[in-house]
Amino acid sequence: MGFYLEQAYRIGDNLVKYINKREERIKMSLVKEIESAVERLAKDELAAFREWFEEFDAKVWDRQFDEDVATGKLDKLASQAIADYRAGKCREL
Repeated sequence: MGFYLEQAYRIGDNLVKYINKREERIKMSLVKEIESAVERLAKDELAAFREWFEEFDAKVWDRQFDEDVATGKLDKLASQAIADYRAGKCREL
């Protein structure tokens, strides 16, 4: 690889690192803004936010679970659970 091409790659790598660090700082700044806004909510507003967030979080979790099922990420765990059940390794809760 020539000198200038190596320099171009090095500059490109440094630029990507800079952009990634900048994006991370922006994300953390946004999180801090959200935290600050939540801390300023009145009791009734906080209750409404909590209710909304619980519903939102449940929907996100459900989507992730559905995606994991669809892609087979849980197949091994399900097979192991069924095998344990059939082997008598489970008990009533």
